[in-house]
Amino acid sequence: MNPVESVVAQIQGLSGSASDLSALHNYLKQVDEALHSESTQLIPFLDQLDPSKHSLGYLYFLEACTSGPVTKEQAGIFVLTIARFISSCAAEQIRLAPDKFTAVCKRFKDQVLLLDAPLRGVAPMLTAVRKLQFSTEHLTTLHPEFLILCLLAKSYKIGLSILEDAIFEVDQPRDIFLYCYYGGMICIGHKDFQKALELLHNVVTSPMSTINAIAVEAYKKYILVSLICNGQFSTNLPKYASSAAQRNLKNLCLPYIDLANCYNNGKITELEVYVQANTEKFESDSNLGLVKQVVSSMYKRNIQRLTQTYLTLSLQDIANTVQLNSPKEAEMHVLQMIQDGEIYATINQKDGMVRFLEDPEQYKTCQMIKRIDLSIQRIMSLSQKLTAMDELMSCDPLYLAKAGRERQRFDFDDFDTVPQKFNI
Repeated sequence: MNPVESVVAQIQGLSGSASDLSALHNYLKQVDEALHSESTQLIPFLDQLDPSKHSLGYLYFLEACTSGPVTKEQAGIFVLTIARFISSCAAEQIRLAPDKFTAVCKRFKDQVLLLDAPLRGVAPMLTAVRKLQFSTEHLTTLHPEFLILCLLAKSYKIGLSILEDAIFEVDQPRDIFLYCYYGGMICIGHKDFQKALELLHNVVTSPMSTINAIAVEAYKKYILVSLICNGQFSTNLPKYASSAAQRNLKNLCLPYIDLANCYNNGKITELEVYVQANTEKFESDSNLGLVKQVVSSMYKRNIQRLTQTYLTLSLQDIANTVQLNSPKEAEMHVLQMIQDGEIYATINQKDGMVRFLEDPEQYKTCQMIKRIDLSIQRIMSLSQKLTAMDELMSCDPLYLAKAGRERQRFDFDDFDTVPQKFNI
């Protein structure tokens, strides 16, 4: 019997019970190298396996098949095969070999990009993420791969579906950096700047022993989104940000810090001149579109400042103060801001006057009470999670050993406060 046929027979015979699958997994680990040496001959044998019943064995064959260089023609075949496998495989089987499944899915992403068809990979990759996850609180290595496909396919809404999950478990530290960075970009694409700011903030303030490229790129976007979302930016990072971030990020993003300073002055002409002078830099960082949105947002911020000073103002005065070209342009900006809930105002078309109003929300409607209640429930749930994690960590032997070593290093009570005399 052909060695590969023998492996197929073992897969078919040991894909039933949990004990059989455990034995099969051990067997496949032993023959894995042999499968890779026969990788070009394995494709016909896939037809003898059922991806839903023999998921573990099928996964080993598929990983070996895709391990070598793949041409564009082969990519077209593999994309269909892998997509069908992801759709029909049994989650409990593929979780026995998560590294193999992750490798296959990453190659799947590379192949749809080779075919210049990222949209084809979005739905299968989302299914792969859900099958690999033990719960929605688990961040897998496939999350960033899924989000990059959503970005390239401009499928921002599908990407948002996975960003709504509360994450508490992470496989690799790098995954959280990429997840939050790509997630922030998806939220920017969807114009959800508040959520984008939160995700980019997570990248910038995540623990890091040395500065990394992801954090630098995230900080650039963090500055721009802060200006769009809040109309201001502070260079002071929170105390819980790593010392590496606090020391290095500002120096690595000086053009963006200067842009923020220009913005804070509130003079649109100065800002436009600065952007024009640094267009090449912003374009090379792929941030020019976001910078243009920053410039556009300054008009809104200047109009918002007027609401703090005046009760009524003519459209002509608004145009002059904010440096818009005409009263009509000022009217369009005000209308858009009213529609977005950024200001409360009425426009008298007859005399071209704008009347600024107070926030009408009384915080006593059923909808608002329900919203507040949901927020309280979410905070209570988070508090319970943190308490449980704190208790778990305080019993962890590795943590206790490290804490004990650190205490010995810095326990100053052990040092004699009286200087010793030394014989030289």
